Amino acid sequence: MRAVARPAGHARVRERHASRRRSRWLLGLAGVVAVAVIGWLVVRPIVDDAIIELTLPLRHEDIIRQQARAKDLDPALVAAVIYRESKFRDQTSDAGAKGLMQILPDTAKFIAARSGGTQFELRDLANPQINIAYGCWYLRYLMQRYNGNQVAAVAAYNAGHEHVDAWGGSALRMDEIQFPETKQYTQDVFEKRGEYLKHYRSELGL
Repeated sequence: MRAVARPAGHARVRERHASRRRSRWLLGLAGVVAVAVIGWLVVRPIVDDAIIELTLPLRHEDIIRQQARAKDLDPALVAAVIYRESKFRDQTSDAGAKGLMQILPDTAKFIAARSGGTQFELRDLANPQINIAYGCWYLRYLMQRYNGNQVAAVAAYNAGHEHVDAWGGSALRMDEIQFPETKQYTQDVFEKRGEYLKHYRSELGL
């Protein structure tokens, strides 16, 4: 049986229908992609904020602002020290350092005696207001001891002023810190300071 040739016009009609289906499919795909992109643009800031909150937490910013202003300190530096010491968690270290700014009992007694804290008790270091106030007082004390050298002050916060005095005191540079742990600590604090400055300017009053 001989095949019957279909008219050329029929083939063109089929091609037009196929072209229309492809166009509708592509338009539908473009719509889905557009919705997805718009949705991501809306959601992304929320996701970014959540990630920052997890990886770079900030708590008690009102106390940090207050104490930094009272002690003439950079609030971003205070936040960075707290992050490096405790990640904003109230805790006690194996060495006995307590609270958000990980203050040793002997250091706390020294601060209390010098700052007029006549009613101070060690358990008070669990109070964020007192802990941050004492930590900021000690940072200011170290800043003054080292003539404003922040590297020396932060290194002394970690290793003690006796070591920093031996390493160069007010003239100490980062590369002169002799304890690897203290050098890493100091580098971490200044790195986090930059991150707090970038992400929490308004919260820290900067």
